[in-house]
Amino acid sequence: MKKKKSNIFSTIILIVLFAAYMFPFIMVVINSLKQKRDIIKSPFSWLFTIKGLSFDNFVKAFTQMDFLNAFKNSLLVTASATVLVILLAAMLAYYIVRHNNKISKITFALMVASMIIPFQAIMIPLVSIYGGTLNVLNHRLTLIFMHTGFSMAMSVFMFHGFIRGNMPMALEEAAYIDGCTHTQTFFKIVFPLLKPIISTMAILNALAFWNDFLLPSLVLTDKKLLTLPLSTYSFYGTYSADYGTIMAGLLLCVIPILILYVVLQKQIISGVVAGAVK
Repeated sequence: MKKKKSNIFSTIILIVLFAAYMFPFIMVVINSLKQKRDIIKSPFSWLFTIKGLSFDNFVKAFTQMDFLNAFKNSLLVTASATVLVILLAAMLAYYIVRHNNKISKITFALMVASMIIPFQAIMIPLVSIYGGTLNVLNHRLTLIFMHTGFSMAMSVFMFHGFIRGNMPMALEEAAYIDGCTHTQTFFKIVFPLLKPIISTMAILNALAFWNDFLLPSLVLTDKKLLTLPLSTYSFYGTYSADYGTIMAGLLLCVIPILILYVVLQKQIISGVVAGAVK
């Protein structure tokens, strides 16, 4: 009886926490269907209390933010940076784990230490060097390069733990006996077995790159190169903002990454818990 009451209490707590967590998102969905006057007058009112609901905000947001072009830019930057991070981080982590020398230890220690440095502490020198000295800002390749560099430390740390705890050396030794080179062993034996952690890092990095506003705002100024988070800023005026269109634009930005999460959900969960159970 006590166990049953405890389960009921735990369920109620989880429901309350879930409702509190989802409430802002639900309000964004609801307000995206309202007119501006209704949002200002009663932003917390539910759909059935408001008349004149429509999808005009979505049509306006799609046009004003040049959604297709912004989506293309976000997709190109996110996909390229995610692939580069996963490939380079997996290769570096594998080398560090399998080559236990001073260079590997120092490299790993420096990468872990760099994780505590906030981006805000280096963004001014970064823009000064790349913009003033090298003059390579306002290019997609520059943004992809920066995303890749800033995400390497965490990705190497995650891959390092997974390879060290879940990759048996016997498989690689068998590959070497069969005549495989180190490169062939990594790409044919090791890399396919990294699928759980690859899926986890793919969704984490893709989320970070897709939703990032600060770094793209420092690198990109050309309207043709703006990503989705930057394009939503066009809805903000000097003295007012079109809240309904902003909500619709935010939803348009979120939907693609939600689809990616749903597709990779099982792999993400297995990657997160990998190594927790021996």
